[in-house]
Amino acid sequence: MTGEPRLTPRQELVLCKVVRTFQATSLPVGSKSLALDTEIGAGPSTIRNELAWLEGQGLLDHPHTSAGRVPTDAGLRYYVDHLIDDVPAVSVDLELMRREVDAAMRLVSQRLSELTDLLAVVSAPPIGTATVRHIEVLLLQPHVVAVVVITSTGGVTRRVFTFEQRVDQGLVQWAAEYLRERVEGLGLGARMLHSRLRESGLGPRESAFLATIAPTFTELEEAGEDSLYVEGTARLMRGRDLSVASELLELLEQRRSMLGALRAALTTGDVLVRIGAENPDPALRSLSHVAGAYGLPRRPLGTVSLIGPLQMDYGAAISVVRSAATQLSRYVSDVYDD
Repeated sequence: MTGEPRLTPRQELVLCKVVRTFQATSLPVGSKSLALDTEIGAGPSTIRNELAWLEGQGLLDHPHTSAGRVPTDAGLRYYVDHLIDDVPAVSVDLELMRREVDAAMRLVSQRLSELTDLLAVVSAPPIGTATVRHIEVLLLQPHVVAVVVITSTGGVTRRVFTFEQRVDQGLVQWAAEYLRERVEGLGLGARMLHSRLRESGLGPRESAFLATIAPTFTELEEAGEDSLYVEGTARLMRGRDLSVASELLELLEQRRSMLGALRAALTTGDVLVRIGAENPDPALRSLSHVAGAYGLPRRPLGTVSLIGPLQMDYGAAISVVRSAATQLSRYVSDVYDD
């Protein structure tokens, strides 16, 4: 056999089914069992022909006198290079981890707004203070590499890079091992992390590969800078003067400005209350702002806030903010690697 064989879509599907069934059972796969798979949509005789063709191309083998086939090394290589990128198992797990922190923040903001009939704003922990918990470097196709980074707060980023030349599997394995050994446990904002991506003792091939995938880490750091969860905007807009409402909406849209307005609560021992003109931001000067910090001991990570009219029930607002901050502190202490 010269060169890589060209498979029809059905032949690729049959090869994929043989590989996955063999992975699950360690037993040869026969045409009768494959014919029961409605996704293939062919009878035993047609499937036997496809299996024979795949065997002739060196992708399957016939280990015994039975009709069952097993994938060869070449068959597994074809599967890895062309078919493995549709396997959902890893992405499902990562999506669950990604939603872990997001769901908690969103739930708190929704619940606070419902309880108080006020605007609730919760800021997520800044990703730059998180550490790298786990790294995966995966060769999806001969020219395509995926890099997955999971942080200590459950944040996940997945970047896919396409190379002009075929990527050596050994280089990908080296990168995964190197990054796990040298980068896992470091803070995303740490200088040491970035220096280890540019380490001088590496060879030119390794250095070039790390330089290509380095944006995975910088983009994850930048992605968390404006993580705000806002609920109850419509409630606060009811009865507001149009100009005041416009200023407030603009503030909420400018996430960085809103984070600045909330930042004072990070240095306050208890709940911060600002009434009307006490708010430094003009958009909040006709409103009151009640905020509290949550996080780890001696390390605040985010804020819980309520914004509403001057006549709000301050006692209830302070109590709700304090309770929510306490509960979020307990939550992040379980999922955040201090």
